[in-house]
Amino acid sequence: MKQLLAFVRKEFFHVFRDKRTLLILFGLPVVQIVLFGFALSSEVKNIGITVWDNAQDVHSEAVKGRLGLNTYFKVKPPVTGYHEIEQRFRDGEISCALVIPSGFGGDLYRPGGAQVQIIADGSDPNTAKTVTNYLTSILAQYQQELQPGAGPAYKIIPEIRMLYNEEQNGSLNFIPGVIALIFMMVSTALTSVAVVREKELGTMEILLVSPFKPVWVLIAKAVPYLVLSLINFTVILLLAVFLLDVAVKGSLVLIFAESILFIVTCLSLGLLISNVTDSQQTAMLISMMGMMLPTLLLTGFMFPLENMPKVFQVISHLLPSRYYYRIMKAVMLKGLGFSYVWKETLILAGMATGLLSLALLNFKTRLS
Repeated sequence: MKQLLAFVRKEFFHVFRDKRTLLILFGLPVVQIVLFGFALSSEVKNIGITVWDNAQDVHSEAVKGRLGLNTYFKVKPPVTGYHEIEQRFRDGEISCALVIPSGFGGDLYRPGGAQVQIIADGSDPNTAKTVTNYLTSILAQYQQELQPGAGPAYKIIPEIRMLYNEEQNGSLNFIPGVIALIFMMVSTALTSVAVVREKELGTMEILLVSPFKPVWVLIAKAVPYLVLSLINFTVILLLAVFLLDVAVKGSLVLIFAESILFIVTCLSLGLLISNVTDSQQTAMLISMMGMMLPTLLLTGFMFPLENMPKVFQVISHLLPSRYYYRIMKAVMLKGLGFSYVWKETLILAGMATGLLSLALLNFKTRLS
């Protein structure tokens, strides 16, 4: 352990001596969290929706028919109560629910009009706003069809509720995605040069002739970045809470545990890249550019995966950031527990183990 701690201490000196590394590690996340949290928005389609029809009349059937014909929605099986609606939201099956009250058809002929309730998943504010706009438009079109011309006698008055985000905070959806992007880029990029830097500086020979085993070399390389990434994560959480007014609803212990698992996955990927490349420039190019675009495009926080062709949806399953993003949305924003994210956690653990094993297998004990 004394040898390992000495090696870890040496790696910390490497990190703190390089001002560019510190800038990437701490400057880039702050800039990204501010820009992404305030500036981004997106559109969606293929939205999962369910209907609780208490009326069961010709008008409610007509409204449901229009939902089924609309390309914006994917109509899920109907529900019979709010507890079923909440469970569908928790399971991620739907992003919206429409509640049609009893007497819906009769109320259309009364002066006050008929009311319906729209429940949207407010943890993704942009999607929620788009969903409510689509539904309101469909109801308005049906209202117009009942009485063509100006001043229709029939009124459908939607009551809108934003589940998980009543205040409609636009930053809410991007925080988990930005955290995933930062870890995927920064942690992977910094560790991707850890081994190849030793090759370029000519110090790899010292490591190879030392009594240090390869697995301890890799662990010592990763430990400083794990510690600094956790500090980084704490700073990001504080910025999200106090600067962007994002409420952390889930367990902080679970959030940190899942984040450690994701950081280890990113570090393992970086070590694998570092072992199979021969220059720092190549390693940085693969880790920064190769990880940034897939994470931005295929994680789901900027562009909904449902909009993409099937081939890209399949490719997205290979990205660790996809699963971490889903975990953070469920735990941090919705307040769900481990029972709702155990599958994603198991996949991340498998990825971390596989990548670390590949990094160890590709660690060359002889110089060419």
